Amino acid sequence: MGRAFEFRKTRKLKRWSAMAKTFTRLGKDIVIAVKEGGPHPETNARLRAIIQNAKAANMPKDNIERAIKRASDKNTENYKEVLFEGYGPHGIAVLVEAATDNNNRTVANIRSYFNKCNGNLGTSGSVEFMFDHTCNFRINGEGIDIEELELEMIDFGAEEVFEDEDGILIYAPFESFGAIQKELESRDIEILSSGFERIPQVTKKLEPEQVADIEKLLEKIEEDDDVQNVYHTMEE
Repeated sequence: MGRAFEFRKTRKLKRWSAMAKTFTRLGKDIVIAVKEGGPHPETNARLRAIIQNAKAANMPKDNIERAIKRASDKNTENYKEVLFEGYGPHGIAVLVEAATDNNNRTVANIRSYFNKCNGNLGTSGSVEFMFDHTCNFRINGEGIDIEELELEMIDFGAEEVFEDEDGILIYAPFESFGAIQKELESRDIEILSSGFERIPQVTKKLEPEQVADIEKLLEKIEEDDDVQNVYHTMEE
């Protein structure tokens, strides 16, 4: 198994699954997708993918429809996607994905979290290169030969295909998202969820008390309403 498999296995046990922010994050994703490509999922591939994710997260249908309707309103503020890069204590690189309607507020908040935890917010490009930007798909594995699927999906950019108790996972570079989504849909393969992740190329092992320092920073960042995802190079 490769790095994506190990990363997924570790992340699954970690904090995001327990966070109550899932519906809020999905709501923002819906607004961004609708503003970008319109309110109709059949002609908006990004919105289609987010609706699949919302269903996988058990987001009520009413909530999804309400978010699409709200996003279609010209008066609804658009969210800007922003990437923050910095270092936490003990030389751990931290990458923060945010969606904000007030960039000045978000910058000030993220900087304060780093400062309070003996870290520092860096400039654009300072740590992003340490992570591989990937896309992933979870599909219904019923009746699918995983080895055959892997060979076929390689032509569309897939780098890792593996199975867990929730289905089959396909990992590929960020740029391959559209091609793989289109191919899976053309084959009528059920996409349960999809998304993007940043996988650290190298991780650093810390002592338990050092881990606690990083956890404190990560918790502060993740509690911020503007934050969508947080990635780091600490070994977990």
